[in-house]
Amino acid sequence: MRTIPPPDAASAATANQLRLAVVGAGPAGLTLALLAAQLLPQAQITLFDARPLDRDVSADPRTLALALGSLQLLQRLQAWDASQAQAILTVEVSQAPPTLTHPLFGPSAAPAVALSAAEQGVSELGAVISYGQLVAPLQARWLARAALEPTRLSSRFGTPVRGLKPLADGVEIDAEIAEQFDLAVVAEGGVFAEQARKAITHDYQQNAWVGTLTLAADSPAGAAYERFTRNGPLALLPLPPKGGERRAALVWCMAQAEDEIAELSDSQRLAVLQSLLPDSVGTLQAISPLKCFALGLNAERSLVNGRIVRIGNAAQTLHPVAGQGLNLGLRDAYALVEALRAGGNIEAALRRVEWQRAPDRWSMIATTDFLARSFAWRWPGLPIARGLALAALQAASPLKKALARQMMFGRR
Repeated sequence: MRTIPPPDAASAATANQLRLAVVGAGPAGLTLALLAAQLLPQAQITLFDARPLDRDVSADPRTLALALGSLQLLQRLQAWDASQAQAILTVEVSQAPPTLTHPLFGPSAAPAVALSAAEQGVSELGAVISYGQLVAPLQARWLARAALEPTRLSSRFGTPVRGLKPLADGVEIDAEIAEQFDLAVVAEGGVFAEQARKAITHDYQQNAWVGTLTLAADSPAGAAYERFTRNGPLALLPLPPKGGERRAALVWCMAQAEDEIAELSDSQRLAVLQSLLPDSVGTLQAISPLKCFALGLNAERSLVNGRIVRIGNAAQTLHPVAGQGLNLGLRDAYALVEALRAGGNIEAALRRVEWQRAPDRWSMIATTDFLARSFAWRWPGLPIARGLALAALQAASPLKKALARQMMFGRR
């Protein structure tokens, strides 16, 4: 097999004069490629993806929750279409019964943490958008940028990467031909059930049922909900209205040993959900067909392995309880490009990335893992303990503000 080497040794000498390969044209990969094109003007960047360019991604309905920091990054890249998204204005995290009737919380008060954009002095806490409506503008922006600089920026759509071989001073990528790069960033993720197992892995023995709910016309606009139930977390994310109807994306997590959702009719599913959700959601009107995904933790110990860097789901696949998986990947991308932008030795830049991203990355991995495992525990008083923690957080304004800032921007 023929190998194409770098043009000359000098191209690999510094972090901002390099041949960069980005594997995966999803949200994280496209964001990184665009950032690198913008901030590393001397870098040669090649984007690989197995998906053919003529395959329309805009109709992909998968729901993504983006934090405010992610929105600001996408706006900076001129790749954010706010008209296709629904702003998150409030977030309510609460505990389902039996804590609702416990005397510690009063005769009618429910243990909950309520966050709002107005309280934080921002226009929105984040936004919800479909996968297709996020990726399509990113891809269009990348293709337009590549058309302006064809000698520096190139795309290999319809070209699966079959392997990556570490070299002493770079990476060999096995695609249509073997080609050598100074640095390769892997941003191909996938879902837990389809992934090869990484260094840290745990099967939560839980399913996530996802779909769409139609809400009553008077339900709160832009409201997101996270409900801790006996069987697992239940989340609603506000969607853009469709046909004048208010909608929400549903993520319903359930222990596999107790999962009977597949056997329920639509009316039964609506009745169960109505009983689990807080009254503030309003009356549920309809439910779409649901899809089921197995949940687990699958993470690398390090983002960096020689000259190969993994970001997003390629580095860590998390339980959706905190809704932060993609946001973590976008912060990975930003940190990597900023480290390379500083110039100097590539290895030194990668060490800075590893050090800088560790607190945000490991705190999120630990938090989601703890919460996911806790739903399998059946200790007496555990629901009341969760309720007490929520009530205490709601009462402690500085802690609540810190939580909101971490949700919007990650741990800094």
